[in-house]
Amino acid sequence: MTADAAAWQALGLSLWVAFWATLLAMPLALWVAWLLARVPFRGKWLLNAAVHLPLVLPPVVTGYLLLLSFGRSAPLGRALEAVGLQLAFHWTGAVLAAIVMGFPLMVRAMRLAIEAVDPKLEAAAATLGAPRTHVFARVTLPLIAPGILAGAVMGFAKAMGEFGATITFVANIPGQTQTLPSAIWTALQIPGGESAALFMVALACLVAVAAVVISEALARRVAARIAGA
Repeated sequence: MTADAAAWQALGLSLWVAFWATLLAMPLALWVAWLLARVPFRGKWLLNAAVHLPLVLPPVVTGYLLLLSFGRSAPLGRALEAVGLQLAFHWTGAVLAAIVMGFPLMVRAMRLAIEAVDPKLEAAAATLGAPRTHVFARVTLPLIAPGILAGAVMGFAKAMGEFGATITFVANIPGQTQTLPSAIWTALQIPGGESAALFMVALACLVAVAAVVISEALARRVAARIAGA
């Protein structure tokens, strides 16, 4: 396989991993953000600390903890493999690593959006007899939509750039677990591989710029719809 073909393959896997990581993490991130922003309960500080732990731990440590928890020799890893879900040294494990590393950024963006909504608006809707689910869907959700979008973009970007936890948990297998950051690192270890690395860096920059442009366009549309409503 040529260097360019390997680069496009790594880019495709990175986009695939980032897509699934963002899609799977969004509902849980929104729920946790809601808990931290609006629900009083004992031990909230512990949940907050657990959510943000991947931001302060070295990514390699996070990857090693994932390997200890979901590796083929771990009880949980064996149980998942028994039902056909392999994580360690598989692209699905790269998705899990991306979820763990991007989750704190998603939760923070969504939590800030929720905290910015005046609770009196929700209370007013509730006094009119609207069920709690309707209040959330018709009042809260439209108002926090930009924050949800921002969290999704941050999670996607983090998944695209994730390296340390991913390479520790799923290794660096070309065509199977080699994402774009891993491919860039591999190219830089080979004498004369700077040109291939530069090409992949250019691809990463193009994807990042495209993600920012698309997110800005979507944010404007959401803001316009909210203002019109």
